Amino acid sequence: MEQLLFLIIFYLLPTPISSIHNSTTGGCAIIRPPRDGGIRYRGLTQEQIRSVQILPVDYEIEYICRGSRVIVGPKVQKCLPNGTWTDMNQLSRCLLVCSRSWMSLENGRLALQPPGQPVEGTVLHYSCHAGFLLEGFSISHCTKLGKWDSPKPLCVYDSNYTGKKKLYIGALFPMSGGWPGGQACLPAAQMALDLVNNRTDILPDYELELIHYDSMCDPGEATKLLYDLLYTEPIKIVLMPGCSSVSTLVAEAARMWNLIVFSYGSSSPALSNRQRFPTFFRTHPSATLHNPTRVRLFQKWGWTKIATIQQTTEVFTSTLDDLEERVKEAGIEISVRQSFLTDPAVAVKNLKRQDARIIVGLFYETEARKVFCEVFKEKLYGKKYVWFLIGWYADNWFKIKDPAINCTVENMTEAVEGHVTTEIVMLNPETVRGASNLTSQEFLAQLMSRLGGKNPEETGGFQEAPLAYDAVWALALALNKTVAPLRAKGWTLEDFNYNNKEITAEIYRALNTSSFEGVSGHVVFDAQGSRMAWTLIEQLQGGSYKKIGYYDSTKGNLSWYGNDKWIGLGPPADQTKVIEEFRYLSQKLFVSVSVFAGLGILLGIVCLSFNIYNSSIRYIQNSQPYLNNMTAVGCVLALAAVFPLGIDGLHVHRSQFPVVCQFRLWLLGLGFSLAYGSMFTKIWWVHTVFTKKDEKKEKRKHLEPWKLYATVAVLLAIDVLSLLIWQIVDPLHITVEKFTKEAPKEDLDVLIQPLLEHCSSEKMNTWLGVVYGYKGLLLLLGIFLAYETKSISTEKINDHRAVGMAIYNVAIRRLITRGEWQSEQQDTLKTGSSNNNDEEKSRQLERENRELQKIIQEKEERVTELRNQLAERQALRSRRRPSVQNQNSVSSSRAEPPSYSPTTDKQSLPASFSNSSNLYQDEGKLSRNNCHNSRLPLLYK
Repeated sequence: MEQLLFLIIFYLLPTPISSIHNSTTGGCAIIRPPRDGGIRYRGLTQEQIRSVQILPVDYEIEYICRGSRVIVGPKVQKCLPNGTWTDMNQLSRCLLVCSRSWMSLENGRLALQPPGQPVEGTVLHYSCHAGFLLEGFSISHCTKLGKWDSPKPLCVYDSNYTGKKKLYIGALFPMSGGWPGGQACLPAAQMALDLVNNRTDILPDYELELIHYDSMCDPGEATKLLYDLLYTEPIKIVLMPGCSSVSTLVAEAARMWNLIVFSYGSSSPALSNRQRFPTFFRTHPSATLHNPTRVRLFQKWGWTKIATIQQTTEVFTSTLDDLEERVKEAGIEISVRQSFLTDPAVAVKNLKRQDARIIVGLFYETEARKVFCEVFKEKLYGKKYVWFLIGWYADNWFKIKDPAINCTVENMTEAVEGHVTTEIVMLNPETVRGASNLTSQEFLAQLMSRLGGKNPEETGGFQEAPLAYDAVWALALALNKTVAPLRAKGWTLEDFNYNNKEITAEIYRALNTSSFEGVSGHVVFDAQGSRMAWTLIEQLQGGSYKKIGYYDSTKGNLSWYGNDKWIGLGPPADQTKVIEEFRYLSQKLFVSVSVFAGLGILLGIVCLSFNIYNSSIRYIQNSQPYLNNMTAVGCVLALAAVFPLGIDGLHVHRSQFPVVCQFRLWLLGLGFSLAYGSMFTKIWWVHTVFTKKDEKKEKRKHLEPWKLYATVAVLLAIDVLSLLIWQIVDPLHITVEKFTKEAPKEDLDVLIQPLLEHCSSEKMNTWLGVVYGYKGLLLLLGIFLAYETKSISTEKINDHRAVGMAIYNVAIRRLITRGEWQSEQQDTLKTGSSNNNDEEKSRQLERENRELQKIIQEKEERVTELRNQLAERQALRSRRRPSVQNQNSVSSSRAEPPSYSPTTDKQSLPASFSNSSNLYQDEGKLSRNNCHNSRLPLLYK
């Protein structure tokens, strides 16, 4: 059922291969699968597969085989933009695999032709080690039926042989796959074995033998091969895997068999975990060895801020984690960290947006071309940027035409110019003879001879070949070192088995203390079993790499050639350089305002002196001179605050700035309280007196000055108390405020950061809200009171409507218009002539009113006296006889005088008295008979 879902045999795909070349550039034509195999189409249903004829660009197909057959050749092919598939020059076939048990020969060796898997058509060549004789056929062929055409031979012991004993090394050399490093590393290791076995001073009683398989750098394949190595004779004393993924598998399993694992091509930082891989060593340095070199270069060029971009794989993630720890210890910040899986476009845009300048790139060569194509598009290169890359790319990696990118070679060359690479030194740059008695150049010459003249750039693992060579020498020297200690314990190397921990421990100690000169440089291991090596530093200059230095991480020594070149004047800044620039108050403005403030202070002092000098004058006394003095002092204090307000960091040291802050606060606070408080007190008193009911006015008309002073003191005390609490709880201190950065006019990679020093406290807004709220309410209340009393005039405070400086204007005007001081009596006599003075008019009217009241009172007393006289006369007439009454009646009728009317008298009285005479109209009229003529003039007395 699974095959029906994923395999489509060639009957369903009749399109011939030749049609591929006739496809349009919009995709690729479907390929016929190999015989006895099929194709897995990812993301397509069976119905879609039957109907589709063209597959899109970048679409990948995977070949799979039926039954026990395996694919030989490309397993995956990708559609290219030109309408062709990748690896069209290589044929993919599904072949049967012969038994792998023929692939091992105890006490012997074999060679598979062609190298790879034992599939149809391959040939095995057998031979026995010295001291053994071959029984059987020396050649065996794998037939089309998946069977060997001859039985497996045997190597039997030669009883007549008196030579060396064999020690076997189980090795996995990837001859194909993602990293075919075995193509050059296997010949290098065999060359080392030949030299070791010919040495009489190294393992004289033993001969090292290499049993190797092709792991294809595939952990799955390596699992099967590891099983064959462990469960087939002979016993292997050491295992030698190649690439990192295979080494991880082998090293994790080897401790169960007490085996030492020695790798020549693994760089993964994860393998440095001693708890997980307790018996692992490697001559290939960890990928993290680049990081000490990078950190040293960052420090050399004065960079403290870097960015990183990585491909999402385990080896690069581990390397970046290690780099993050190292730069943190060095005080360097990773400000931007980007990663991508296949498409780096978004990650590169993020680097550009976040102003990354010094960028560490961790990715494989194919992804590097994608990254720098995006770098060219985003203009993330040039004199402002430096890229750090891995040094094991091909020298012309950026010139290789890659259909996965849409940038030209010229674009790529422009984008990569000036980048720096760090590469582990795998070939000793010095001409020295080490343990193998070969120089690095002699080693290369012999290796080229073994490769048969192949192009090194086309031979997998050529750069790592010195590491494989030195790995064999490190093993041989370590085993040689264990012979004597084991002999002392009654053991020999040939006694090793998978349960013998004693021999494994001796080999481990010998490797851990190894130190010798190899063709790859000085060979020494750290506590995690990783090789310590030099790092080569190169820079791309003019399209080619130039060596600019070496770094020895074991000693921390940087060997610098001094030939580094930069597009700009030198190494760029790690970020846009921000120049902090303090902004100070304009000195011209400060001087100008200070001059005006000084004039104001001088005027305040003059006014204060004037007020004190003339304090004995009645008019000055009526204006409450002490309050005026307070106003003058307050104005002087407030104006004096101009000077500390204009003082900034240009004039005083930062440590003295808080003192200036205190002066500002106290001068303004106390100045306002004195100046405004004294004026407010005057207005408040006037309002209090003249807006009350009539019966309470007389009680308040008598002004007590101490109450005015007490009011000012209360306002001042509130200010002092609030300022004291502020300074005790949350004192003022210097604060530097940053403003928007500014770009200079010149074309410089800098920004100006304006800074301003000012006074502040932790809860500045709260304190200002309290102070402003209190004083604001006081100001509003003052405005209200001033409006309410704008038409009121009083002698006790004669200037309440002209507060502040107007107080002194009123006094001066008074002196000018009146001349020299006059006595109070003279001032009183001339009141009527000052028609324009409201207060004088008021006093005149009050005097007239008092005089009229006295007149009215006298008239009322006289009227009362007359009433009493009339009452007495009426009583006397009532006692007389009737006759007398009649006579009196006749006589009185003849001589009756005009009757008196109060209305008539009212005309002769002053106008102010006319209203009072109405009081007598209701008493009736006085006749001539009831009043004697001699008494009438008394009414007008």
